[in-house]
Amino acid sequence: MKLKFKVQPYQTQAVDSVVDCFVGQPLSSNMNYRIDPGVSTNKHGQAGWNLSDQDGFKNADLVLTEQQILDNLHKVQSGQNLPLSPGLKVYHDANGKAKPASYHPGSDINLDIEMETGTGKTYCYIKTIFELNQKYGWSKFIMVVPSIAIREGVHKSLQITSEHFAESYSKKARFFIYNSRQLHQLESFSSDSGINVMVINIQAFNAAGKDNRRIYEALDDFQSRRPIDVISANRPILILDEPQKMEGQKTLDALAKFKPLMVLRYSATHKTTHHKVHRLDALDAYNQKLVKKIAVRGISVRGLAGTTAYLYLESIEISKKAPVARVEMEVRQGTGIKRVIKRLKLGDNLFDESNELEQYRGFVVSQIDANSDTVEFLNGHVLQAGEATGDVTEDTIRRIQIRETIRAHFEKEQVLHAQGIKVLSLFFIDEVAKYRDYEAEDDKGEYARIFEQEYQQIKDEYLSQLPLENQAYRDYLEKITPDRTHNGYFSIDKKTKRLKDPSVKARGEDAGQSDDVDAYDLILKDKEKLLSFEEDTRFIFSHSALREGWDNPNVFVMCMLKHSDNTISRRQEVGRGLRLCVNQHGDRQDNPATVHSINVLSVIASESYKDFVGNLQREISESLSARPRKADVDYFTGKVMTTDQGKVEVTADLARQIYRYLVKNDYTDDNDAIAPAYHSAKAEGSLAALPAELEPYRDQILTLIDGVFSAAALPDMGDDRKPKTNPLNDNFHKKEFQSLWARINKKAVYK
Repeated sequence: MKLKFKVQPYQTQAVDSVVDCFVGQPLSSNMNYRIDPGVSTNKHGQAGWNLSDQDGFKNADLVLTEQQILDNLHKVQSGQNLPLSPGLKVYHDANGKAKPASYHPGSDINLDIEMETGTGKTYCYIKTIFELNQKYGWSKFIMVVPSIAIREGVHKSLQITSEHFAESYSKKARFFIYNSRQLHQLESFSSDSGINVMVINIQAFNAAGKDNRRIYEALDDFQSRRPIDVISANRPILILDEPQKMEGQKTLDALAKFKPLMVLRYSATHKTTHHKVHRLDALDAYNQKLVKKIAVRGISVRGLAGTTAYLYLESIEISKKAPVARVEMEVRQGTGIKRVIKRLKLGDNLFDESNELEQYRGFVVSQIDANSDTVEFLNGHVLQAGEATGDVTEDTIRRIQIRETIRAHFEKEQVLHAQGIKVLSLFFIDEVAKYRDYEAEDDKGEYARIFEQEYQQIKDEYLSQLPLENQAYRDYLEKITPDRTHNGYFSIDKKTKRLKDPSVKARGEDAGQSDDVDAYDLILKDKEKLLSFEEDTRFIFSHSALREGWDNPNVFVMCMLKHSDNTISRRQEVGRGLRLCVNQHGDRQDNPATVHSINVLSVIASESYKDFVGNLQREISESLSARPRKADVDYFTGKVMTTDQGKVEVTADLARQIYRYLVKNDYTDDNDAIAPAYHSAKAEGSLAALPAELEPYRDQILTLIDGVFSAAALPDMGDDRKPKTNPLNDNFHKKEFQSLWARINKKAVYK
């Protein structure tokens, strides 16, 4: 199965934002130059000049003046209502502090393109290469990445998009990964007149190792030339992927040695602001439905005073009958005490259900509330869905997480299988031994064994409840055995052929990550295979250090079976599953009418729903620092509105009218921040009518208002346990009930 690519307007806008910065630059074929032939030895071992001189083709120089480029920048920025750059050589860090001119890596032209994770920034900068070549003739590009994981992912993207771009531009790019032992590729990079792309990770030129220093040394096997000199003679365009990870002065000095014509910087979280020409942040991506919705299934531990009774409230089921609580508890059996899931109803006595275990005396179900997702007992104890109490160890939490992941997977798969969408679930663990234990008789680690036990139980439960008409899904489930539906993606020891823990960086920007090429190769090689129903693997175990390698669009459930640490944010973790899914034909499921009913990422957290969502939203909020915080007259004045008749600038008079509209309807607070009332009214379609003068620009004005940061606009992350539908029975539609309801509904609520 091949992934399909199509032209997306939001990606085209990101490409145009870069290309339009150079309007006026003439289209010219690459400039000829003589490649440094270096020094070679003759057959007698004597040094002599290499006479096989070779022509090279470098990027044509910019002919635009500094002012022309700045004018182009301002036009692009004002068109997107981004802050105007004060000058080409002025930069600021995340706190707004000015950076010196020496801070930029070798070129005055540093363009920032902000794109949220999962929106296709790699696709965008590959397309930008083709557009810059088509419009201006530039053909030498170097993609600089901060890690081997990203390097391998970029190389894979170049491969799978090759045919797509060949159809659009009638040419292909020649691309390769820089290798200090394969320097002949630099000759081709310099001498070929077509589009040439080199992918290099910063460790290849910014580390003290022998191989890493070779790029700066005159090498015998490279005709006594320095590779960096051969590369820089091309005046390449640098494309930095995740530039915030390359901000050390040592790295910036090294990048300057490439003598770039310009630097294009792509990230979701820029630390230093150069010239921002495009912004697609987390709110934009979510509101435009370009990424999955997020739902969280929290798990928390709470002590109940005066008891050690183990209880875990998994969920509350509703139907036409009274609600039922799914509770895990301990039960006395012939072989000992075991923990089992019980379906409890109102009045059930846990002392009896446990076969008279003393710790459950007094636990009689007095209320099951499906609205608040709680169960209350006669002794006053209340349990919330996702809460565990009593003897709760880390092993207990991990088993619950695995079970919840499997259950969330089945809930999605039961719906999406009929639509031709393969559901994948991803576990991140902190050591291979938890998955593959070579000391055990069957080589299975603790998590693999727990997974197979829980999977079989839940599978049997689902098969017993499946409607008869869902035969295709029944057949699919029955043919896959528990041991064949999970797989591990880890490093492999070349001698023993056993899975092993990867080497993990302890410090710096890459802390907690691995540079294991083999493991990334395996992840990327199987990317398309995992999307097919023919492949039984649906549950994936991988080392948390390999997280950057995972960008499979059909990851619908994510579970972190690892110790929490501060080396990676929740936002980065969740980012692994945000891409929109594809079906069996490779078609992206992005229809605006259905995209968020299909694309929902469930995160199985080892903390409460409230804590996880609160922390994740805080991280998203902090990443939106570039957004203005006040909807005052100054904010609206001078903004540009794009209409069918062309661009319209917001005058001071129009700005005052917009501001008065917001104040009059209590859509802003005393600090001119957007109030929650605005967002709730907009969501309900009940916004107050705009004044007549503003009505023609309604959509554009609302877009400007939405550009102001508001905590109320942060992505709504649902509680993954909550979506419950209780079907109405036939009585609801009878005329007698409808007549009664019409009389009483002004003072009553039907529940």
